[in-house]
Amino acid sequence: MLLPDACAWAEQQEANILSQGVKLTDIQISDAAKAGVNNPGRIRLLKVPSVPAPDDPVLAQAAAAINLITPNTWGMALRYGIFLRTDVWGHRDVLVHECVHTAQYERLGGFLPFLQAYLPECVTTAYPGCPMEQEAIRKAAEICLTT
Repeated sequence: MLLPDACAWAEQQEANILSQGVKLTDIQISDAAKAGVNNPGRIRLLKVPSVPAPDDPVLAQAAAAINLITPNTWGMALRYGIFLRTDVWGHRDVLVHECVHTAQYERLGGFLPFLQAYLPECVTTAYPGCPMEQEAIRKAAEICLTT
C-alpha cells in the first residue's frame, strides 16, 4: 500500500540530489562502472549530515521499522542520486556499495521495480541480510580489495 508513496518520495529525493549534488570524479566513475552502472556519468552525490527520512510519518515509520533509514545509515542510492553522510564522504567502499544499488535500479528498470524487489527482501530477511543488500556488500568488498 505504501509503494506509490515510497516511489514518489524516492523520485523527489533523486531530483533534489541531481540538482544540488556533485558529479563523480574520473576515479569514482571507473568504480561505478566496475560496480555495474551503465551510466555512471548520470550519478550525483549529495553530502548530508544524515540520510533524510520521508516527511510522511507513515513512510518514515516503515523505513525505520525495517532499518532502512536510521541515524546509522551511511548512504542511500535513489537511482542516480546518492546521499552520503558527511562523516563517510570520501569513503570509497560506501560509495561503491551505493553504486551497486544504482546498477540494480538500472537492471530492474527504475524506482517501482527496484522497490518492489528490495523492500519485500528487507521485510522478509532482516536488513542487511537481504539478497540485494548482500550483493552490494560483496561487490563493494571485491572492488575495493582488488583495485
